[in-house]
Amino acid sequence: MEGQKTRGVEKVKESHDIEFKEKWRNEYLKTLCAFAPTDGGVLYLGIRDDGTVAGLKNTKKLLEELPNKIRNNLGIMPSVKLEQIKGKDVIKIDVNPSMIPVSYDGKFYIRVGSTTQEVKGIELARIIMKKQLISWDTLPSDAGIEEIDEYTISKFVEMAEDRLAISSYDTPEKIVENLELIKNGKLTNAGVLLFGKNPQKYFPNSVCRVGRFKTPTEIVDTVEIRGNLFKQVEELMNAIKKHINVRYVIEGMERKDLWDYPLPAIREACINALIHRDYMDTAEIQIKIHDDHIKFWNPGKLPEGITIEDLKREHTSKPRNKLLAMVFYYAGLIEKWGTGTTRIVSLCREHGLPEPEFKEEFGGFTVELWKDIYNEAYLRKLGLNERQIKAVLYVKEKGRITNKEYQSINNCSKATASRELADLTEKGLLQQRGTTGKGTYYILGLQRAQRALKGLSKGSKR
Repeated sequence: MEGQKTRGVEKVKESHDIEFKEKWRNEYLKTLCAFAPTDGGVLYLGIRDDGTVAGLKNTKKLLEELPNKIRNNLGIMPSVKLEQIKGKDVIKIDVNPSMIPVSYDGKFYIRVGSTTQEVKGIELARIIMKKQLISWDTLPSDAGIEEIDEYTISKFVEMAEDRLAISSYDTPEKIVENLELIKNGKLTNAGVLLFGKNPQKYFPNSVCRVGRFKTPTEIVDTVEIRGNLFKQVEELMNAIKKHINVRYVIEGMERKDLWDYPLPAIREACINALIHRDYMDTAEIQIKIHDDHIKFWNPGKLPEGITIEDLKREHTSKPRNKLLAMVFYYAGLIEKWGTGTTRIVSLCREHGLPEPEFKEEFGGFTVELWKDIYNEAYLRKLGLNERQIKAVLYVKEKGRITNKEYQSINNCSKATASRELADLTEKGLLQQRGTTGKGTYYILGLQRAQRALKGLSKGSKR
């Protein structure tokens, strides 16, 4: 068999689903076991790690023994075939993906890159649930219906009347049952988080921590948010609003509150963290408020098939916790599944702020909102060079900059300073003040730059 398969083997390298072994050893049952939980895989016997073909001499015996050995130890029946590569005999063991857990000697394994590693605990539970298409929030908890908070139920009824056929005459038990939040007389995990009197009794990690930071290490205030998710949304908003600024403007005959950040964007970021976090992770949701930005972090990375780039455009919804997302939708707290991040982007643009940053970091997901466009990350996105970025941040701190000061902090010529200051002025990031010569200085051009951002936002909607 030296046709297409032969050429394919010669080109490929060892990976998460391909392994080369020169001869058989029983310890390779771990490798076959590790293929099963994910996408399956192929183990070639008679090929060295570097891909050169060594060939096998005892193929008949192996072809007789391996199927039984694999079945007896792993409980699976892979394809075991003899092939010829470069005129030499090799054996190809092809393992299909398994919908049920596969173990070897009481232990479970997965492929990480081209290595085989044991998996246990929470990570093993995640793999099994993924294979069985089970969402953690749908599993029954230890909480009975006596744990239902009737006040939260009544508030939900008011919030959901436009989207859900629900009656205030229904009992709390009936409402929760209709939402599929009860199984075998017990609240599901989602039922506890949404409507429980004290969810932290069952899930100690289901808290949020909000901190006000003056520097990366100096914390001036910390608040721990507990209770069910409906209560947490409101308490998170109150905790954040306490540490951001608001000013008042008059529009017509009405007074309008103008916050540092659009409050609907903050609410979306809080809800995103609550309903998409990985509740099997022991870490808490963390919200850090700095002088010029807010950082929302929740445990749990993006679902497979969704990228950071997808979050800023229309994308398919793949909620980690489907029941949580469904109930929040009925309550009017989210508009559509999959639109939360695009809404945050739009709200920030309309507010004259830079686009939010979305990141996967520290085993979780981060949403970062910036108070103004004068931050290093955003300035770099605008294509400014390092001297210009340094100068803009200097103005942000000192209030103004002269041509001479630009030369001094950047160790550059007067001509370079003049050219780059003119560019910053043209972009609207700085405004020129004073007469020509020694009286000239530059300040931040925030209003003009914000108008440019709003124009960009309107243009993106067309």
